[in-house]
Amino acid sequence: MILSERFTEALVFATQLHANQVRKGSGVPYVAHLLGVASIALEYGANEDEAIAALLHDAIEDQGGAATRSEIRRRFGDTVTAIVDGCTDSDTTPKPPWRQRKEAYIAHIPTASPSVLLVSASDKLHNARSILKDYRILGESVWERFKGGREGSLWYYRALVNAFRKAWSSPLIDELERVVSELEDLVNG
Repeated sequence: MILSERFTEALVFATQLHANQVRKGSGVPYVAHLLGVASIALEYGANEDEAIAALLHDAIEDQGGAATRSEIRRRFGDTVTAIVDGCTDSDTTPKPPWRQRKEAYIAHIPTASPSVLLVSASDKLHNARSILKDYRILGESVWERFKGGREGSLWYYRALVNAFRKAWSSPLIDELERVVSELEDLVNG
């Protein structure tokens, strides 16, 4: 598949939306995460709408809520907007409590579309890989970045693996499970 100007437009839009955002605790520009998620999604068969949604998967949640949703719909259409919505755990400020948001997100996985499952699992794989890398460097202090802390974060990623596994069979879920298991083994070892 050859990506069109729509993908380029989405990349520029995502870069502008997240220009002042960095990854928790690392200082890495946030666009690195968006590129990583899009890369994983494309490697596991994403079409262009799914790849665009991968670039924009955090836009509604982190950069403007309903107004950003309307702009995504105007620029990229209903399909991309539906995928981004399916990857969004909150579009309100302030956000609901962490555990409540995560439980609701896990509960929606069984009914999510294949496109949402692909982009969401790509996001969670990129996040899990980043946590694993940073844990190797920083040790236990890495958990200070996350509202769920050590126990909550480990619970969330294992619950995600289990929910994805029930909803969808894919080598992407196998890879997510490998990374989460490696993190659990490292932390608990």
